[in-house]
Amino acid sequence: MCRIFGYLGYDFVDAKRLKAVSDLQFKGGPDQQSVLSESNWAIGNNRLSIVGLDGGEQPYVGGEHIRIVFNGEIYNHHALRKKLELKGYQFTDTCDGTILPALYAEYGTEFVRYLDGMFAIAIIDLRDTVTLTLVTDPSGMKSLYYYWDEQKQTIYFSSELPSLLAFERIPKQLWLSGVDFYLTTKVVFGERTMFDGVYALPPSSLLHARLGEKPKLQRWSTHLYANIPTDNLEETAAHLRKHLGEEVNSLLLADVPVSTVNSGGLDSSLITALASGSNDGIHSFNLSYVGDWPLDEKAYAREVAQRFGTTHHEVLMDPRNFQKLLPSVVTHLGQPNADPITLSSYALFEAIQQAGFKVTISGDGADEMFGGYDRFAEAVHTLGDWVKPYIGSLGVADAHQRWELYSDDYRSFVKENGSIEDHIEHTLRQSNRGRLDTILSFEREYRLPSYHLRRVDHLSMAHSVEVRVPYCQPRILDLANRLPDSWRVDGGKVKKLLYRTSEGLLPDSILTRKKQPFTLPIDAMMRKGLPLFTAIEQALDRETIRRQNVFNPKAVEKLLQLQATAPSGKTALTLWSLAIFQLWLDQFQVSISSSKQYQFEG
Repeated sequence: MCRIFGYLGYDFVDAKRLKAVSDLQFKGGPDQQSVLSESNWAIGNNRLSIVGLDGGEQPYVGGEHIRIVFNGEIYNHHALRKKLELKGYQFTDTCDGTILPALYAEYGTEFVRYLDGMFAIAIIDLRDTVTLTLVTDPSGMKSLYYYWDEQKQTIYFSSELPSLLAFERIPKQLWLSGVDFYLTTKVVFGERTMFDGVYALPPSSLLHARLGEKPKLQRWSTHLYANIPTDNLEETAAHLRKHLGEEVNSLLLADVPVSTVNSGGLDSSLITALASGSNDGIHSFNLSYVGDWPLDEKAYAREVAQRFGTTHHEVLMDPRNFQKLLPSVVTHLGQPNADPITLSSYALFEAIQQAGFKVTISGDGADEMFGGYDRFAEAVHTLGDWVKPYIGSLGVADAHQRWELYSDDYRSFVKENGSIEDHIEHTLRQSNRGRLDTILSFEREYRLPSYHLRRVDHLSMAHSVEVRVPYCQPRILDLANRLPDSWRVDGGKVKKLLYRTSEGLLPDSILTRKKQPFTLPIDAMMRKGLPLFTAIEQALDRETIRRQNVFNPKAVEKLLQLQATAPSGKTALTLWSLAIFQLWLDQFQVSISSSKQYQFEG
C-alpha cells in the first residue's frame, strides 16, 4: 500500500517541489519515500509496507523502458508470479507489486485485466515517445486525481488532492456547479471534483498521456469472473458464503497483523465471522460515543465478537472533541463530503493504528452490491415515477430548500446551466435496464467510489492504515451484476441473498434487527449549548457567506435558529454540510468565480 504521484510534460518540477508533493501524503506511506525523475517526467511513491517488508522498493524498473509506481494490493500476485516465471521472468523479492513491470512487458496495458485487488498504478514507458498510463481498479477502491495544464502541455497526478495541489501549477478554483452537485448528492462524484479542472479517475479506467498530447481516458474490463451459479437461491447463498470466505482469506494475507471493522451490522459482522473462521486471534474494532445517543450498535458488535472469539476493541469517541477533529478531516478528504460519519471514521482508524494494526477489513460496498438501502426498496415499489424521489433520497436538502439557500446570483447560474438533479435524471431515464439494475449500476459507478470508498481511503491512510474491502472485489462485483431483482430487494426487504448467506452463521439478533445507517447522530449532538452546534455556528459566519455570494446568509441564519429551537435530522445535516463546505473553502483557500460554465460528465 502506498501513495503515488508524478507528472509528464514540458513543465519542469524540481526535486524540492516533488518532495513537497510527497510529504503531503506521507502518512499514507511513512515507511519509504522515493522518486525517479528525468527530463519531462517524474514518478514517486510513499510506501506503507504490508507485503514483502524487506523488498518492494519503488519505483519498479522493468528493463530500460518501464518504470512503475503502485498504490494498493494485488491478492493474486503469487499465481501471476508463477505464470511469469514460466515465461522466463525473474524476480528479486516476493512483494506483490514487483510483478508489475513483467506483467506490463508481457501484456501491455491488457495486464490490468489479470489483477485481482485494489490499485492505482502509474506507468512510464520510455519507448519511442514517452507515455504515462494511469490505471484504477474495477470498484475505484484506490483514488487517483489528475490535472491537465493545456498551456504547459503537462499532466500532474497524485493519490490525494492536497498533494496534487502542492505541484503549485494547479489553480485552487471552485468548480461552481459543484455546489449544486454537493447539496444534491452529498458529494461531487464521477470524474469531477470541487476543484475546477481537477479530475478523479473513475473505476476501471486507463488514462493514456503521450508527451505533448492531451490525455485520453478509456475503460477496461477484468478477466476475473465469479463462476457462481445463479439459478437457485439456496445454492447461490451457499456458494456465496464459500466464495466470500475465500475472498476474506485472501485479504487476510499480509506480513503484518490484520484486523476487522465490526459496526454491529450484517455486512461487517459477516466479514468478521468469516475472518475468524480463517485466522485465529482476529482483533475487531467498533466505534461508539461517550454518553447515551441514538443509533448505538455496540451491543450487537459485542455479541458478534463473543460468538466468534475476537479480541474486541470498543473505541469511545467523545462528542465534545468533534470540533477539534473537523479541520483534519476536511484536509485529508481534500473536498467536501457531507456524511458526518467522516468524523467517526477518522477516529476509528486512528484507534486501529494506535492498537498496532496497519491493515483492517471493512464491510463497505455490500449495500451497493446486494441492494441494501431503503431507497432501493422505495424506488422499486414506487407506483409511477421513481426517478425524482430516488434522486431526492441522495441529497442534503430537497430542491425547494436548496433554492432557498442559494443566493440570487447562484440561482441565476443554476437556471442558466441546468441543475445537477436534471442531469442525473436524464442519465437515469436514458437507461434501458430494469429499475433496480439502473439504480445499482449508477450507485456503483458514481456514488460508491466517491462518497464511500474515497472517504475510507483518505481517512484510513491519514493514520497509515490500509482498509481492504472484500465486497468490492471484482468477482463479487461480477456476481452482483448477475443477480435477479428478487434476490436483492423483495417485498420491501433488502439484501435478501446476503441475509440468506448469513443464516446459521451470524446471531439471530443481527439477522432480525432493523437496518440502521452507520453514521453520526448529529441531530441529537447538534443542539443549542452543545460544542458541535457552537462549532457549526462559528463556521457559518454571516459576513463570509455574504461576501462569497453563493448562499443566502439570511437563509443560513434561519436554519441555525430552527435547529436551536426545533432541532431535526434534516436541519442538522444541512447545517453540517454547509459548515463542511465553508471549512473546505477556508482551509484550501479556494477562490470563487462565476465565470465557469456547468458541465456534467456522466
